Amino acid sequence: MSAGATLVFLAVVAARFLLPLAIPYVPLPAVIACLVLDGVDQTIFQSFGYDPPGYQSYDKAMDVYYLAIAYLSTLRNWTSETAFTISRFLFFYRLAGALLFELTQARWLLLVFPNVFEYFFIAYETIRSRWSPVTLLTTWWLSIAGVIWVVVKLPQEWWLHVAQLDLTDQIAEHRWILGLIVALLAGLAVTFQRLVRPRLRPTDWDWRIRPEPLPHEIDEPHEQSAWRSRHDAVWSWNTLEKALLLGLICCIFAQMLPDFTGSTTELFIGVAVTVVLNAAISLAVARRSWTIRSTALAFAARLLLNIILASVGDWLLGRQMDGYDTLFFLTMISLITTLHDRWRPVHEFRTRPATGTP
Repeated sequence: MSAGATLVFLAVVAARFLLPLAIPYVPLPAVIACLVLDGVDQTIFQSFGYDPPGYQSYDKAMDVYYLAIAYLSTLRNWTSETAFTISRFLFFYRLAGALLFELTQARWLLLVFPNVFEYFFIAYETIRSRWSPVTLLTTWWLSIAGVIWVVVKLPQEWWLHVAQLDLTDQIAEHRWILGLIVALLAGLAVTFQRLVRPRLRPTDWDWRIRPEPLPHEIDEPHEQSAWRSRHDAVWSWNTLEKALLLGLICCIFAQMLPDFTGSTTELFIGVAVTVVLNAAISLAVARRSWTIRSTALAFAARLLLNIILASVGDWLLGRQMDGYDTLFFLTMISLITTLHDRWRPVHEFRTRPATGTP
């Protein structure tokens, strides 16, 4: 690989890791940017004469990461409990399917476990930009999820992952496909203007790109920490969710890392143990009212803690730390648990306003 191709590869990978961090703060533009980057990254590589080996696994792992940040942002931002519950199911359902695919390489699994969460997230944020999501009924949100599942994602998953067709290559080979896409988009625009838009109720506000402000009672890190010290526990559904979330994510990434030689079961157990230790230590810190205001510094402190825990654990077991792979997993665990611990109290506060004082 040439020096130019190497720089482009590193730049694209860095963008796929850093760009999702904007999703909690500007959800719609950031997630669309991630979606576009996901669609063109392979084309960018090929234009520089480089086709990354094992691209399918790499692509799936990057998708899982940015969707995980999007899911965490729903804890922070979403005000509709119904939409949140649906999105949580869609996210974990896809996550389980992605791991099954990585372990078996059976492409039909991607049809059974389509990535509906991604477009459901975009639909919610589009609606929220003009209307209040809490005014929409459960049947409305279920209808959106159903239409995305059947009409949008099943054909897309078949095209991309079962038939393994690349849109850019197909347009270059068959020019009529581009005309068909333009005609379909024009038809959708006309349908929206003629049939859908006249039936929409008046908007609740002008365009809002940024999410709703956090409730003032729990918008500060020390208030979120105080909520955890009162309502959280080490052995809880919260810890179970973090262990499941990170276990699935790390096992998916393990299929992408070329030097990782451990088993999926061992990795899942190791991640779960680390998550439980993090929960115990972070709760002990919260109950002593020790708070780091900066999310970035809180992440750095947790990463340092996890590196120390891993080093001590390997020393006690008489093993040597597995270098970059271990550091990668510890970074992922530290980032996800930091954001989850910061934002889940916000979601819980919104869902029980009568008893949710921090």
